[in-house]
Amino acid sequence: MTALASPAALAADDPGSELASESVILFDMAGRVRYWNPAAEILFGWPPLAMVGRTLDHLMPPEDAGGGWQQLLQEGRWQGIVHRRSPAGAYVGAAVRQHVRYHDDGTPRDIVEYGMGVSDGKRPGYPDDQVDDARLAATWEIDISGARAAIASVAGQQVALEPAELDTRLRAVVHAARIVAVNDRTARLVGGNRGRGLMVGQSVADFWPVGSRATLGELIVEAAGCETGDAVHRRSLASDGILRDPTLSVWRGGSDAPPERLFVAVNGAADDDRSYPYLRASEARYRKLIHFMPVALWQVDASRMGKIYAELRARGVTDFERYLEEHPELVELAATTVPVTDVNRSAIQLIGGSNVQDLIQPVGYLFAISRESLRRVMIGRFSGRQNYSEFMKVRRLDGLILDVRFSVTYPEPLLELDTTIFSLEDVTDRLRMESQLRQIQADFSHAARISTLGELTSSIAHEVNQPLAAIMTNAETSLRWLVRPDVDLAKVRQLTERIAASARRADDIVGRIRGMAAKQPPELVPLNLNEVVQESLLFVRHEVDTRAIRVTASYAKGLTPVIADRIQLQQVVVNLLINAIQAVEAQRESDREIALATGSDTDGAIWFRLRDSGPGVAPDHLGRIFEGFFTTKEGGMGIGLAICHSIVGAHGGSITVENRPGGGAEFRVALPGEARAARANQAADGTARRRFKAKPAQA
Repeated sequence: MTALASPAALAADDPGSELASESVILFDMAGRVRYWNPAAEILFGWPPLAMVGRTLDHLMPPEDAGGGWQQLLQEGRWQGIVHRRSPAGAYVGAAVRQHVRYHDDGTPRDIVEYGMGVSDGKRPGYPDDQVDDARLAATWEIDISGARAAIASVAGQQVALEPAELDTRLRAVVHAARIVAVNDRTARLVGGNRGRGLMVGQSVADFWPVGSRATLGELIVEAAGCETGDAVHRRSLASDGILRDPTLSVWRGGSDAPPERLFVAVNGAADDDRSYPYLRASEARYRKLIHFMPVALWQVDASRMGKIYAELRARGVTDFERYLEEHPELVELAATTVPVTDVNRSAIQLIGGSNVQDLIQPVGYLFAISRESLRRVMIGRFSGRQNYSEFMKVRRLDGLILDVRFSVTYPEPLLELDTTIFSLEDVTDRLRMESQLRQIQADFSHAARISTLGELTSSIAHEVNQPLAAIMTNAETSLRWLVRPDVDLAKVRQLTERIAASARRADDIVGRIRGMAAKQPPELVPLNLNEVVQESLLFVRHEVDTRAIRVTASYAKGLTPVIADRIQLQQVVVNLLINAIQAVEAQRESDREIALATGSDTDGAIWFRLRDSGPGVAPDHLGRIFEGFFTTKEGGMGIGLAICHSIVGAHGGSITVENRPGGGAEFRVALPGEARAARANQAADGTARRRFKAKPAQA
């Protein structure tokens, strides 16, 4: 029926007609439409596909019959108001100008009509005075002759059929319907790279979105059984990501059209420049990317909680953390009602499922042993964060507990429909290895301390022997005073007090040695670095004295405490002192000097510095001096400085060495002060509480 030729003769005569904001319609002298421009489609609602080849009589109200036809034929032009029925059934008024065009021999050839809509005497113009593609309908002309059997299986059976069966039969109707013609917009939206020509003759289902095939089938059945000529059957469709508020219309061509031909139009403003095939391909790529990623991913529909958050904000709730403390049931509500909508293959493997359905359930199973994690996730969402991450434990479906790094990427409100992505990374093995590594380092550290104590045997013996000798001397003297006829009890009391003081000193020495030799886990506490250095000097005092080494110390006042393990920090200082003693003992006695100092930097670092008057470090060794098993000493193991480097690093500090311009080496240990260490710990832990309070709630 339709002779939809190339945009018609008038378009060839006047290419601007396609873009004109006025409606332009070309009739032949029998009143049959030969051209119908996009503005006419928007003005009257009928697409060119359905109008070309037909007369406009079926759109005219009875009172307009005849119109200015006679005047037009007599004078060659006519203008006035016409009314034409739209697909919605209402009559559209238009101010038109009609002109007759003639052949060279003077006989009438055709009629051109220019029109503008009128409503309450006003012209409803276009914002940019130009017709754009987004306001046109995607139009189809389809042949249902091959679908008659499928249509008959549905007609009159809609109520009696089960929903699933009805859906299947309606889809069969669409499969059986064939494409006769489509307009350019249809080809762009659903034709992909095939173009209009290759779509003709194909099944409508091959190009129609799956989600609305049953709706199209339902309208085809209605239109095919309708006794009224071109009555329009219409349904609203769900938004599909391409068109906003799409509307589907189906109608027969009327009494002058073949009964097996139907017209289908989909109206809706384009939200996206992409076509359905592009969108489907993009989604397919996305799904492949997600499903084959090595990271376990969960897709979660958090829309329900999003509505609750919006209501809470509307009620003035801004401190959501406190609100959860008062309403802990909200966490349980999220755990039991927020559904997982999709997972990838890695997620199934991580959690020990056999298929996707094992994991498609409320998210609570992910937080079964880490409910506080879910609480923090909710706080992050309410606070408008973009993402959040923490370490937590998760129970697999087989009951095995895993250590995981949990991360959540929050959706952008409105644009992403509250689709939240969870990712879980199994770090069980990594944490186990880190624990083993820490144990190995602790063992090495202990071994190094024992080795150091061995080197200090003479110093330790000397330290312990001094109070013991004093005890013995004072005890013997006290006994002598007691056997005298005139016992001087005051003198005896004085001697006894000296004995007690020497015993306490010996006990302190033994305690320090036992502490250094003990194998115990590190205990991080606030420490005064000056006290640590002074205690460490006691270990090496005899070594210093016997070698006639001058040791000077400069202790800074008011040092901020450092967060450290006392024994480990003593080990670092003692190791550096022993190195320095060994370095200067080869010098002349007058040149044996060691200078100690403590201080602080403006960035909050607390430092300890040791300078010696030895030969310094060979330039080639400066970069390797902290490597394990690197030594230049005969019989050395090369673990002392490596242990120092490891200990200082574990405390968040640094240790450096350089040669002094005047000779000798300088070691410098810098540790974070208490406040700086606290800030670092907060950043490392990802503690969100303080930042959440500082960040305004999302409106």
